[in-house]
Amino acid sequence: MNKYIGAVLLFALASCGNTTQDSAKGTDSAAVTAPTAITAVSLKEPTVQAIYAGYIKLKDALVNADDKTAREVAKELSAKLSTYDGCENTALVADKIATAKTLKDQREEFTSLSSDVIAMFKHADLQAGTIYVQHCPMANNGDGGDWLSSNKEIRNPYYGDEMMECGAVVQEIK
Repeated sequence: MNKYIGAVLLFALASCGNTTQDSAKGTDSAAVTAPTAITAVSLKEPTVQAIYAGYIKLKDALVNADDKTAREVAKELSAKLSTYDGCENTALVADKIATAKTLKDQREEFTSLSSDVIAMFKHADLQAGTIYVQHCPMANNGDGGDWLSSNKEIRNPYYGDEMMECGAVVQEIK
């Protein structure tokens, strides 16, 4: 039993322990919470582009542990999703994030939202840039969680500054 616990802890430390690299680079806390640039990704359909921009804003709010902004952005994202054919249920998930009382609840719903939009963007007509599918094995009590990013650099929306760099790029959508 102790071997299994040790193996799990070793895996967690290996996948989430990049803190020495940050101190060696001399990054400061302002750089850690900077929002992700979305200008690098260009999608053919304007509605899909707007949904992607809203999703990235929501992800950034969760990275920054800003539950108020997350509620506002999720409400806007829900409106965009509800007008796009096939995304009505995803809009309901965004509504749950908009009405969630705590950051923890928002992050839990973000898993379902991300799952839906990842499937959407895998089939979207990407004209420029790269969308990165990222994964944190520690999210959701060890069940893991995925999200999208315009940057290869990991900024974890499930833990924010608690474990900012926990995760890895698992797929690139080009």
